[in-house]
Amino acid sequence: MQRAYVLEPGAYLRKTGEHLTLFRDGKSAGEIPLQGLQQLTLIGYTSLSGAVLDVLIRKRIETVLLSPSGRFRARLMVDEHKHVERRRAQYLRLSDSETVLDTARVLVRGKLLNAARFLALRGNQLDEQELKGCAARIRAMAGALETARDLNLLRGAEGHAANLYFAAFPMLIRVPGFIFNGRNRRPPLDPVNALLSFMYTLLTQEVLTSIKVAGLDPYLGALHAVDYGRPSLACDLVEEWRSFLGDRLVLTLINRQAVRPDDFIFRTLANMDGVDERDLRSRRPVEMKPGVCRAFMNAYEQWMGTRIVWPETGEKVTYRGLIQRQVRVFSAFIQGQAEAYVPFAWSKVN
Repeated sequence: MQRAYVLEPGAYLRKTGEHLTLFRDGKSAGEIPLQGLQQLTLIGYTSLSGAVLDVLIRKRIETVLLSPSGRFRARLMVDEHKHVERRRAQYLRLSDSETVLDTARVLVRGKLLNAARFLALRGNQLDEQELKGCAARIRAMAGALETARDLNLLRGAEGHAANLYFAAFPMLIRVPGFIFNGRNRRPPLDPVNALLSFMYTLLTQEVLTSIKVAGLDPYLGALHAVDYGRPSLACDLVEEWRSFLGDRLVLTLINRQAVRPDDFIFRTLANMDGVDERDLRSRRPVEMKPGVCRAFMNAYEQWMGTRIVWPETGEKVTYRGLIQRQVRVFSAFIQGQAEAYVPFAWSKVN
């Protein structure tokens, strides 16, 4: 087992031999083998014994803490990667304004082209001219990015393309009961947005983990501004995966009715401010029930383990492996082994 998720609210983890034992209401609710465990993700409120913390640190098991809604809260960090020269190269290369602008441009272009391809493919499958028209507009915006000589203009173009994309998104939902009136977050106001936000958080953590394995600093990127606590590079490199990995899975679960509207808890609230995270949970407009959250995580793990043939080498690689591959491509660019970063292009794979 390489990855494990704990979703049970109010759970307590205790070390038992070579396992982590999950307790809830004083009773054992399952075990997680320590052998081969590389990442532990705690979703919600889980308590850890001192022995559990000790073994997580000794075995260098990456531990990620997410809120009940899937928002990133913290990460147990043992130490930084020892490859100082690689990080120094990153700081030097991303200190040059032209390099930052050019890198941000290819990141936005990559995101837009993948989004356009997704809409075009679904437009052809569903014979929806509006989807194909939206894809063409986004593709044209991607082609016009070369004239943008300012980061704020690039970010504005990305935002405008996202508005076009999500305006067409309701046509991708083919079952009744799910209503999508545009992208919203912090907090999400409907089930579709809740699923999208959760998915994007998981993908960002995938990218962040790969960045740390590569020895880069996840807090210095190009497209997203440096801000205290923001993993800007992870936010940059997750953009190319949103439609290919994130939106496809969410829409598959919705359209195949693996998730239904009654899998969510709805609350009508006048005030969404809370005094702490526990209070905020009771004020969340929409929330996945524990059962559907577990099913979502199972589907996510199966999805990330999907294997495809990478056309450049002919090798079989998982979706998770694709993310790791792209981070290595970015690392090669940072170290001067490539003139520019080349984002993942959906057009290269079926």
